[in-house]
Amino acid sequence: MNLTERDGQYLWHPYTQHKTAALPITIKKGKGALLWDENNKEYIDAIASWWVNPYGHSNKFIADAIYKQLTTLEHVLFGGFTHEPAILVAEKLMEILPKNQQKVFFSDNGSTAVEVAIKVALQYFFNKGEKRTTIIAFENAFHGDTFAAMAASGISFYTQAFQGMFIDVVRIPVPVIGQEQESYDALKKVIKENNCAGFIYEPLVQGAAGMVMYEPEPLDELMRICQQNKVLTIADEVMTGFGKTGKTFATDYQLEKPDMMCLSKALTGGTIPMAITTFTQEIFEAFYDDDINKALFHGHTFTANPTGCAAALASIALLQTDEMQVNIARVNQNHLDFQARIKSHPKVTTTRVLGVIFALEIKTESATSYYGTLRNKLYDFFIENGIILRPVGNIVYILPPYIITDEQLQKVYQVVENALEIV
Repeated sequence: MNLTERDGQYLWHPYTQHKTAALPITIKKGKGALLWDENNKEYIDAIASWWVNPYGHSNKFIADAIYKQLTTLEHVLFGGFTHEPAILVAEKLMEILPKNQQKVFFSDNGSTAVEVAIKVALQYFFNKGEKRTTIIAFENAFHGDTFAAMAASGISFYTQAFQGMFIDVVRIPVPVIGQEQESYDALKKVIKENNCAGFIYEPLVQGAAGMVMYEPEPLDELMRICQQNKVLTIADEVMTGFGKTGKTFATDYQLEKPDMMCLSKALTGGTIPMAITTFTQEIFEAFYDDDINKALFHGHTFTANPTGCAAALASIALLQTDEMQVNIARVNQNHLDFQARIKSHPKVTTTRVLGVIFALEIKTESATSYYGTLRNKLYDFFIENGIILRPVGNIVYILPPYIITDEQLQKVYQVVENALEIV
C-alpha cells in the first residue's frame, strides 16, 4: 500500500467528511514556499499551511534553534518550575506587544489561547464578587474548536451539533464600512441587557469568515464602549499576529489596546504547537490573593515547552530582520498590483488587501455554501495546477509565506485568474 492508502486505514482528518472527500495528498518534504508530494509533484503553499509558516518550510534558522534546545532541555513541567527560554519569550514579547500587556500565560494552540482568555474574563468578575456571565463576539467569528472558543465562534456548521451546551454568547455585527453605527448600537444594547464579562474579536480581519476586513477606527470605538462599561476586551491575534497585516500585530493599527491578547500559529514559525495569552497587570491582580480558589486553575502538560520557546524566539528574531520586513512589504505590493489588475474582472465582486492577505469574492447568482460545489471546484482546480489554496465558499484568499518569490506569487495570481474562467 502507498502512504495515502495507509493513511485511510487509521487516520481521521480535521474538517473532513471522509465518505465524500477526496483522498488526502501525501506531502513528503517542503522548502521555502514549496511542498512536494510522494509523486514529486510540486505545490506552492499559498496559504502558509493554515497561516503558520511565514518564514517558509524547513527554515534552517528555526531548525537550528530547536536542535540546540533539544540537546539542552527538551521539556520540563511548568508547575512549580521555570526555565530561561520561557523567560526570554516573555521578555521579548514585552518589547513588541502593546505596553499594557504585562503577563504571559502559555498553552498549546490558538483554541486554547482563546479558551484561557474567556475563562479569565469570566473568573475575573467571579473573583471580584460580580456575576458577569455573557461574552460578546462578532457575527461569523471563528475563535477555535474547544468549547468556550467554539461558543464564541459564529459559523454555524462548526457548532450546530453542540447548541444548548455553550456559555452565554451574544453577537454583534462586524463594523465593516457602512455598518459601523449598527455595530455600535448593537454593542450598547447587548451591554445594557446582559451581564457582560468580555468582548472577543479578530482585529481588522475575520479569517475563517473569508478574510472579511474592517477599519481600526470603528474597532477603537467598540473598545471604548466596552471600557466605559468595564467589559474586558480580548484580541484574538492567532491569525493576524506576527506580521500578517503588515504590522507586528493588527492591534498596532489601533489607538485603543485590549485587556488580553491571544497568540499562536506563526508564533513558532509553523514548527512546534504553542500558544500564548497575555494580560494586563490589573487582570493578573484579580487572581493574586491569599485565597487559593482565586488562582487560575488551568494548565497543559506541555505548557511553556522549552523547545517551542526556542522556536518562538527564533521566529520573532526572523520577523524583526530588515530582510523579512522588506519581504512583507514586497508581498503587499504584489497583492496591490494584482488587485488593481483583477478588481474590474466581470466575475469579481470585491477585492481586499491588508499586509500579506489578499482576498477576492467571485460573483455568483445565488448563495454559496462554505464547503459547497463552487468551493470544491475551485480547490480541485488549484491543486491540479500545483497551488495550495482553500477557498471559503465563493471567496478566494491568498496568505503566503513572507519568503515567497515574486515568480511564485505571479504563478499563484495567474492560476487564480485562470480559475475565474471555469466558474
